[in-house]
Amino acid sequence: MYRFLATPRWLGYAALTVAAATVMVLLGLWQLDRYHQRAEINARIDAGTSATPVALTGVVGAPSGGPGTVGPAPAEHAQWTRVTVTGTYDPAHEILVRGRTVEGAVGFEVLTPLVLGDGKAVLVDRGWVRPASSGALTAPQVPAAPSGSVTVSGRLQPPESRGGRPQEVAGHAEIRRITPAVIAPTLPYALFDAYVSADAPTAGLTMVPAEKQNALQNAGYVLQWWLFAAMTVYGFGYLARREARGPRPDNLLDEEPDEVDAAHGVPR
Repeated sequence: MYRFLATPRWLGYAALTVAAATVMVLLGLWQLDRYHQRAEINARIDAGTSATPVALTGVVGAPSGGPGTVGPAPAEHAQWTRVTVTGTYDPAHEILVRGRTVEGAVGFEVLTPLVLGDGKAVLVDRGWVRPASSGALTAPQVPAAPSGSVTVSGRLQPPESRGGRPQEVAGHAEIRRITPAVIAPTLPYALFDAYVSADAPTAGLTMVPAEKQNALQNAGYVLQWWLFAAMTVYGFGYLARREARGPRPDNLLDEEPDEVDAAHGVPR
């Protein structure tokens, strides 16, 4: 019944169908992997909001080099871990991170080095502040960092990619992305290759919320690609079955020769 499937034309259709369905299934598996990755990140974010903080050095390695160097980057699973660290803020080397959005407004995150007792430092995101009303070329009003020894608890964040060196703008240092390895050469101490987003920002600053990953979007893509794969296979099967059954009876009339009028020798 399906001998026609062995013809070159239908073999080509079958091969194309299998290839297309395979690609769609693989794309679905890739999106499924992305879903699990994002769901794991969201689980760590949820755990970090209530977990007891652990020592910073127990999560990420301390720098072992001299001033201007950084330590090892934290492991991927360490992101969002709630940590605690004690030291003294160095407001002289404070940096503003521009272009950061909180509560629908674009402003600055305030990044202040916290110098530990051994002379090494970690960057602490003390919170978010709105820009000055007079424009970007005017320094925003940033609450001063607490003086003396302080203990900070917050979420550990890995270095951001494609960061640049701090630039002087309106009397203060600014960057676009937080990359300790690029910032370290401008500071008089070694840095951890990570930063801490403080749980309790300084008065006058807004806490930077943890942004969850949209894992449901990836789950939707999984269903979409696998549905496309099923539709592709079903479409091929439908066409093959239709071809095997031949033309429908109600279409046979279209293929019958016209009756000839015997008297006149012309079709009726």
